[in-house]
Amino acid sequence: MKSNRIIAINGESWCHTLTGIERLAIEVTQYLDELVQENQVELVLPANAENIPKLRNIKVVQLKEEAHFFPKWTQIAFQKYVILHHRISFDYTNTCPFFAPGFEFIHDLYQKLHPADFTSRRDKLIQFYSSLMCRAIAKRSREIFTVSEYTKQTIIDMYHVKPEKIHVVYSGVSGYEKIPVDKSIFDKFPQLKEKPFYFTIGSLSTRKNLKWIAEHASLYPNELFAVSGKPLPSVVPPELEKMKSLPNVIMTGYLSDGEVKAMHASCKAFILPTYFEGFGLPPLEALSCGAKVIISNRTSLPEIYGNCAYYIDPDKANVNLDELLSQKVESPEKILEKFTLKNTAQRIYDVIKSKGLFTES
Repeated sequence: MKSNRIIAINGESWCHTLTGIERLAIEVTQYLDELVQENQVELVLPANAENIPKLRNIKVVQLKEEAHFFPKWTQIAFQKYVILHHRISFDYTNTCPFFAPGFEFIHDLYQKLHPADFTSRRDKLIQFYSSLMCRAIAKRSREIFTVSEYTKQTIIDMYHVKPEKIHVVYSGVSGYEKIPVDKSIFDKFPQLKEKPFYFTIGSLSTRKNLKWIAEHASLYPNELFAVSGKPLPSVVPPELEKMKSLPNVIMTGYLSDGEVKAMHASCKAFILPTYFEGFGLPPLEALSCGAKVIISNRTSLPEIYGNCAYYIDPDKANVNLDELLSQKVESPEKILEKFTLKNTAQRIYDVIKSKGLFTES
């Protein structure tokens, strides 16, 4: 069935700190701009959007309303625009206009599978809203995009969605090579120049499993760890305090992209002991910089990284990392070619076109 209705991309990602999902939204939109024709797609931005892109085929629409914490932008301003202008919504961020879901992403179902990780009042509100959104997407959206076969199967099991409604488009790295390396990080932390170190990055949330790092660092005091990221309310305070007290753990705080690339290029290995990932982008970025990666053997990670990574059990911290790294793994060349955001955009475009949209005018 052909349709001339315009797809409206929810531009809330242009108002947030750049994390994996925001990068995906921004870069995939730029690649989609090269694939679509005029009058097929709009990017609908809040008034406080930053770094507004210059697009050739995708029309940029900026509304008067701003986007801040929680659902006001999506559920009022963006939803009103979609309904009044007869648009089809497209959301990258596990959310949708509740009464008008269209083409929607579910990156993972962490909030449903691990509700006990949400402890504060604020976190519980986030957990409730995220669960509400994922259920609305699962039950009433046109089509669902997700980033791994693991997450697809989880959606099917949790919400009994027909498999053909869910499309695995994966995430990926694109444009990362253009970011200049910033070695000033080693002036801030000269210890990192003095001996080999392991590096990890991500929001310092419960699922990133700081407990593993803390326990392992205690067992192996001669190994050095650099941990980057911002603390979040869902972090268990004793874990964070223990990390800060260990002499062989350096808490770097937030690092710029250039500083992260410098750390990837210099570390003994990038390590991610997380117990839950819908895709797991940081190890892919590390591989693109030439780093070895040591990752958890849980959820989506073995699917994504195959034989290119060294695997650990996130529940067992007593492991000899030198011995582990002495094993042979495959070159990451094939997965770096497969998992790019340009490929993500192409898969999204193909799915939407197959549903009768993006017809030639």
